[in-house]
Amino acid sequence: MKIDHIALYVNDLEAEKDFFVKYFNAIAGSKYTNFRSDFSNYFLRFDDGSRLEIMTRNSSVDPKKERYRTGFHHVSICVGDRKDVDDMMKQFDQDGVIVVSGARTTGDGYYAAVIVDPEGNEIEIIADNPGIRD
Repeated sequence: MKIDHIALYVNDLEAEKDFFVKYFNAIAGSKYTNFRSDFSNYFLRFDDGSRLEIMTRNSSVDPKKERYRTGFHHVSICVGDRKDVDDMMKQFDQDGVIVVSGARTTGDGYYAAVIVDPEGNEIEIIADNPGIRD
């Protein structure tokens, strides 16, 4: 089995789509809208075939995102090697993207950094590390 996709409700569908296309080379499928149910979405496909569905409804509720809340915490995206992580972090810094934690080797061996997308959802940026345990 495999995870087919992860879905994320957002307020500004176009800004989120543009963010993932710009920084992670996601390819956006066609926008789908169901006017009767007040629902729109995009499926974003990444180089390895994994997908993220971003969705919106005008009636969505948007409580403050507490960092250590229960539920899904972050999406982790492997961008290549350590240099690729560092290069992305420089770009995020230049573009004013909020950095939660800069690039570092974590206690469990990942080379990782954490940013937030335009709506405050955490995204972990990691390097390939074949030595990490499964």
